[in-house]
Amino acid sequence: MNEETLENDLSETFCLEVKGVPDERRIDQWLVHQLPELTRSRIQQLAKQGLLTTEDGTPVKKLSASPLPGAHYTLTLPPAEPTDIIPEDIPLDILYEDSEMIAINKPAGLVVHPACGHSHGTLVNALLYHCPDLKGIGGEKRPGIVHRLDMDTSGVIVAAKTERALTALVKTFAEHRLKKCYVAIVHGTPAPAQGTLENLIGRSPFNRQKMAIVKQNGRRALTHWHVEENLPNGLCRIACEIETGRTHQIRVHLASLGTPIVGDTLYGKPALDHRLPTPPQRQLLHAHTLDIPHPTTGEMLHLQAPIPTDFSPYQA
Repeated sequence: MNEETLENDLSETFCLEVKGVPDERRIDQWLVHQLPELTRSRIQQLAKQGLLTTEDGTPVKKLSASPLPGAHYTLTLPPAEPTDIIPEDIPLDILYEDSEMIAINKPAGLVVHPACGHSHGTLVNALLYHCPDLKGIGGEKRPGIVHRLDMDTSGVIVAAKTERALTALVKTFAEHRLKKCYVAIVHGTPAPAQGTLENLIGRSPFNRQKMAIVKQNGRRALTHWHVEENLPNGLCRIACEIETGRTHQIRVHLASLGTPIVGDTLYGKPALDHRLPTPPQRQLLHAHTLDIPHPTTGEMLHLQAPIPTDFSPYQA
């Protein structure tokens, strides 16, 4: 079998007929309803590549038109795009896995996906070794990834293993139909001992490497927090439930309370960190639990990553 034949065998074709009365929806909206495993943006991407055609093979270019009864459309899902990301045999602490998704307890120090300065040794490299079929899911360079954790934040992170799971998980995160709970060790104790912060978070106008609470040009960020325990050396442990997932959200919000996360070199107080009996090696922030509906069955999954051992010296 030559390479061309192999590629053709790996593609997937959907042949669809418009039935019933005239449909008022756009063609791409109609297709999403027919093929719920694909997003509208993915269908638009495929159409731009000439992979959506009419019965006579003519590419469909005007997706804003309404599908007419009796019309036939053919949508070709191409084989997974080759990627230059190299699979690497990096150990994974797997919390849950089936044919549709995988949940990992990400250790601190592990970057989620390749980026400038991190071309290898990432979670994506590890996932591609563990799940070879991930390559090309969603047509992305970050196969299967639907959310991120900062490099030095540990805890629960999920990835999709199929196109339909990716679509469902992306929608779940976008609609906030999940519960994300983090644990942090911070300097000081906020008063009162619980509360909610809701504001806009955007790029800091003074330091482009930092995020900040802004009055405009930001995105809504909502964090519920409460003190779990007062700790020695002027520290305390705080639990945070976030309803949004903005970049550095918890780090920015806790710093705004005057209780920055221990070990946070960007938003914290390094001078206080160095005075501790055990100076931290990273920001003490951990994605502790994630309650999320399964992408295909809808069953609610409770995923929990144990509190890491590097929290222990601060809780004694």
